[in-house]
Amino acid sequence: MTAGPSPDLPSRPLDPFGARLRRAMDERGPLCVGIDPHASLLADWGLNDDVAGLARFTRTVVEALGEHVAVFKPQSAFFERFGSRGLAVLETAVVEARERGALVVMDAKRGDIGSTMAAYAETYLRPDSPLFSDALTVSPYLGYGSLKPAADLARESGAGLFVLALTSNPEGAEVQRAVREDGRTLAATMLGHLAAENAGAEPLGSFGAVVGATLGDLSTFDLAINGPLLAPGIGAQGATPADLPTVFGPAAENVLPSVSRGVLKHGPDAAGLRAAADRFTEEVRTALDQAP
Repeated sequence: MTAGPSPDLPSRPLDPFGARLRRAMDERGPLCVGIDPHASLLADWGLNDDVAGLARFTRTVVEALGEHVAVFKPQSAFFERFGSRGLAVLETAVVEARERGALVVMDAKRGDIGSTMAAYAETYLRPDSPLFSDALTVSPYLGYGSLKPAADLARESGAGLFVLALTSNPEGAEVQRAVREDGRTLAATMLGHLAAENAGAEPLGSFGAVVGATLGDLSTFDLAINGPLLAPGIGAQGATPADLPTVFGPAAENVLPSVSRGVLKHGPDAAGLRAAADRFTEEVRTALDQAP
């Protein structure tokens, strides 16, 4: 996993991301596994903090879980830090994960305006791009309208977006829970935009929100956006699958919990990785069956 491929254009248009995600979650279980090759995690696996270690780590995760889990979420920053060689590893990982039937959510949190946002969208959401992913995380805090180039290309390509709305980091509250002149918080405003994007979509819209699983009761927010809710924070950050019904309430059926270190710490043994992913998947299924 050291050289990026040159993917061909799909032979037919993709189904909308929301429909493909619903199908993957139903068939493989509602779990997203992050691919976060921290330097400390590479060391724990007995790997060097270099491109060879990065490639070995990433290949192991994709080969162990690519036919097993619904979604991978590679964190782009941990590949970018190695420059073009790291990005080549990421390109290969994305293609090989998708070849194994897993969906890929690129965790790049891009956000800009105009032609720059359009260029970010083309990087991750254009089907002939080496980094084409099923969905992309984006930041709306230059105004939701700044995301229009990404939203337009996502619709055209059958991809999706996950918009930062209520993130799990404590610092996020000072922006996301700030109150506008109309009395709504910024987070509620973003959720409202997403609900409008997903109106009428079946079985699930393609425009999701990032909502932290560590945030406790969110009943004051309308999470019923008819789209997926990407929920980081399970595992090392302190949240458990049993917390999901409390946090997400009636919207829990559309939650995609994301686990990184909680699974990755069980590598490099492939069986250990699969067992950890299976355990989280079953715990999530059990918790969501109890949701209101």
